[in-house]
Amino acid sequence: MRLGEKLRYLRLVEGTLRGIGREMTQQELARALQQELGGGLSQSYLSQIESGMRPHLTNSSRMMLARFFKVHPGYLVDDPEGYHTELTSDLRALEDRLDQWLINGAEEFAGDPEVSHSLLLAAKHYDTRKCLALLGAILEAPELMERLSEVLKPARGPSSRRDGARNRSAVANR
Repeated sequence: MRLGEKLRYLRLVEGTLRGIGREMTQQELARALQQELGGGLSQSYLSQIESGMRPHLTNSSRMMLARFFKVHPGYLVDDPEGYHTELTSDLRALEDRLDQWLINGAEEFAGDPEVSHSLLLAAKHYDTRKCLALLGAILEAPELMERLSEVLKPARGPSSRRDGARNRSAVANR
């Protein structure tokens, strides 16, 4: 895959993750880079990259885009000749399915911003499977979950703990 195709793909994924329902435009990306990272690339520069007129990025541009999209900087180069993307491993296919499942869940639970945001964060993480496995480990240690909840979300009151206990008993009775 060429660098320009990768950038277009990342704009599509980012638009989905941000709830836009479409790919981010080059102009939206340029504005987001400026607002969120304090620096940026122009829309025309992004257009040159995507059209292939500028086949390489400067190191600072590559690092900025990698940080924004949360990808490894090495991803933002042309794939070597003969590289086939369809030869992805089963693990990568699992990650992609998990990411899509989490994104769909975030859209379904858009009325609950905290849950929706959490699902998107997990989907956007470079190792989604590890995030979910960690969540499972935390839930297997209820005292750890309670302590983490107190430390990370101190505004939550006892009612959320009761709801969690009620949900656990409902799941156990299935």
